[in-house]
Amino acid sequence: MNEGRTIFSQLISFLPDREFRRCVARYGGDTRPRGFSCWDQYLAMAFAQLTYRDGLRDIEACLRALGSKLYHLGFRGRVARSTLADANEAHDWRIFADFAQVLIRIARPLHAHDPMGVDLDQSLYALDSTTIDLCLKLFPWARFRRHKAAVKMHTLLDLHGNIPTFIRVTSGDVHDVNILDELVPEAGAFYVMDRGYIDFERLYVFTLCSAFFVVRTKSNVLLQRRCSHPVDKTTGVRSDQTVILSSFQSASAYPEPLRKVSYVDADTGQRLVFLTNNFNLPALTIAQIYKQRWQVELFFKWIKQHLRIKAFYGVSENAVKTQIWIAVSVYVLVAIIRKRLALEASLYQILQILSVTLFEKTPILRALQSIDSQSDLPNSCNQLNLFAL
Repeated sequence: MNEGRTIFSQLISFLPDREFRRCVARYGGDTRPRGFSCWDQYLAMAFAQLTYRDGLRDIEACLRALGSKLYHLGFRGRVARSTLADANEAHDWRIFADFAQVLIRIARPLHAHDPMGVDLDQSLYALDSTTIDLCLKLFPWARFRRHKAAVKMHTLLDLHGNIPTFIRVTSGDVHDVNILDELVPEAGAFYVMDRGYIDFERLYVFTLCSAFFVVRTKSNVLLQRRCSHPVDKTTGVRSDQTVILSSFQSASAYPEPLRKVSYVDADTGQRLVFLTNNFNLPALTIAQIYKQRWQVELFFKWIKQHLRIKAFYGVSENAVKTQIWIAVSVYVLVAIIRKRLALEASLYQILQILSVTLFEKTPILRALQSIDSQSDLPNSCNQLNLFAL
């Protein structure tokens, strides 16, 4: 069935093109034809992500070298760097953000039964942000400090398969805790966060929504112990207490009791103190839940190392957000393909193979199944095993 089709065209066939057209129509992306549609733009940017292109000139040179093959790859317009630059400036970034959300809705059920590293029946989400540094002279709209520009990528990661369910790209000066205002907590789910998200008025919303949080507390949070519970100190848990907030302002924002768990990491000797509104799980499980927060850090490292978001192809806010969202959609697309083709290889290995076989005419399953899980491809870093079974 795939004889004569390139791997790139087979890869793109996994995309729901009807949903893409709906996203384009929603924001009028192709209302003023310029000979280069939103679909052409997406394909060019996806090609750049998969083959690690350094800039617009690089993208143009590589695609022009393919000549007449572009039509069979799905392109309908002529690819020129000026045309692609104009498209990144003009086509609304929300088109690609909405399309990435479509892919996320497809990917999550496929990974719903993936292990999370902790014995938990409920959903588990990790919330964090990463800062992407920019040049202030080129990106004045993203002023972060006096001599620095940056954007922040706030991400809520579903730890079943490490699929991002919520992403917000903001300027670098937006504090992490403000993102809690945009979340709608899922009843019964667990949310794990670092101490940058300590805001008791916002955390109380999780309790009101019957959701649970595990957050690392700050040293200046005033707590009053109500009672202590027995713990097995050989597991690393040092204390398990029911506490209340003792400062008037905090107690007014969060009037109910909290649970304080103190844990010492056996590997580093570091003492960590967590607050949670869940009183049923064992204290050790609470500590293990917080340990899974590291997966969102690995997601950020993986994205920065293996997809093009550290070097941007445009300098406007629209171009930057477009590139970030297309990078996310490529990440999720490969995650979908990995599940649908039942591949054992890691996501990193799949991307490495795709980067050098995109224009070969062979069935994509045959190309990707040939990857030996014990191959010599670099796979020693933890962040390269996000989808390991």
